[in-house]
Amino acid sequence: MSEPLTGLLDPTRILFDLQRGNEIAQRFSGCLEPEEIARQLTNGLVETFGCAFARLWLLESDQSALRLVASSGMYTNTDGFFSRVPMGAYKVGKIAQNRVSFLSNDLPAEPWVGNREWAIANGIRGFAGYPLTAQDRVIGVLATFSRTPLAPEFLEILQTLCTITAISLATALRYQQEKQCWQASPKVAFSALSLSDQLAGVLHSARLTLVGTEQPLPVPLAYLFLHTASILHSIQCTYCRLIYKESMVCLEAIVPTFALTEQSPESWIKAIFRDIRLTVATHGGELQTQASGDRQAMQVILKLPYWLAEPIGFVEIQCRAIALQFAFTQLANLAGLQVWYGNSNAEIPLITDDETCLTANRRVLWVHQKHQPLPKGIKAKVDLSTPPEALQEAYLAIKANKPWGIETRSNEPQVLSDRELEILTLLTQGLRDRDIADRLIISESTVKFHMNNVLSKLKARTRYQAIHLALVNGWI
Repeated sequence: MSEPLTGLLDPTRILFDLQRGNEIAQRFSGCLEPEEIARQLTNGLVETFGCAFARLWLLESDQSALRLVASSGMYTNTDGFFSRVPMGAYKVGKIAQNRVSFLSNDLPAEPWVGNREWAIANGIRGFAGYPLTAQDRVIGVLATFSRTPLAPEFLEILQTLCTITAISLATALRYQQEKQCWQASPKVAFSALSLSDQLAGVLHSARLTLVGTEQPLPVPLAYLFLHTASILHSIQCTYCRLIYKESMVCLEAIVPTFALTEQSPESWIKAIFRDIRLTVATHGGELQTQASGDRQAMQVILKLPYWLAEPIGFVEIQCRAIALQFAFTQLANLAGLQVWYGNSNAEIPLITDDETCLTANRRVLWVHQKHQPLPKGIKAKVDLSTPPEALQEAYLAIKANKPWGIETRSNEPQVLSDRELEILTLLTQGLRDRDIADRLIISESTVKFHMNNVLSKLKARTRYQAIHLALVNGWI
């Protein structure tokens, strides 16, 4: 090499490049699509650091070759000569095989370069190739090409980015493998490992403590914890606690912030977890962050509710908006319903807001939205205000081919459900909503939900009118 790649590092330049590297990492934080993670990294290196082009290969499942999944800059195609590189072949294959990075600031002079004329004609001088390793195994290779010499500060940041990317890719690849398993057969557990074991694998540099008795969680919740752990590891989390409570599971973490100079800890941590907050909210959870008294660390707390009731049956969910899909997936879990991830099955009730999913004789729980007419043939409707206990009742009703939650279209009062009559009877005994909830072992919001249905069905303005109509008709 004509120019050394080592030397004294400029601390100001390091801090500046560290911030830019962090911005690239934020692009794919929480992402579970390996190809998208790769594209965000290569795009970021070209756009942010001015690389001529950047490429990323992933090791194929049989570990015999590397597959090009992302290419940015001068070349954006992924189906050319280097689209598949055998392990140990060319420089890329050797980097993967030997797990040794290679750096050069005089690429045309390197003896392994097959086309020196190409490098000279395009003014390519710098090259950096890094193996992407996670948990002592190679999962891919990153290569960057530059028209200017690669600065030692950039190489420091690039190495850090490779570590973060490798962890994100490992999590995403594991998710995709497990996803194929539970989509093929919903009865198969998504992993033989407990959540604490999987978290320990992701947070291998941090100390993890388990508090409480570990319980199996629905697949979406478990992977949300793994997403969060991947992000925490990328920002050098030092300590974590996984806490199981009666109806809540929490992940508490401590992240150091003493290296921050141009950004407050609050805004820094908020930006890092920005993309995951919506997913947490749609699962009924909460993500809290708080700075320590000396502002040298941040506490991150992820809380997600769960319910351990035995599943009462399968339900398929097909919503057009991802937020609705997430919300009703969690609602179904809380209602004791097991979400079906296999091929569409006409025997399994369907929760949907998509008319293209409706077929003859399919039992459907329609996701109703304001000012939208009900499709023809719908016998039951739910919305985001439906509590888990009510969703369970609606599910059992349509399984028995009975209507649920549909307002009467005639002038005759609609017959009330057994639960609605039960609540009305307790009201006549002078019980309050809270007392009724305790008596029936349901939530207070569910009591209010049923009473709103009663008022709507009976076209009554008050509870007193509803009780009067029920007494007159001999229902209670």
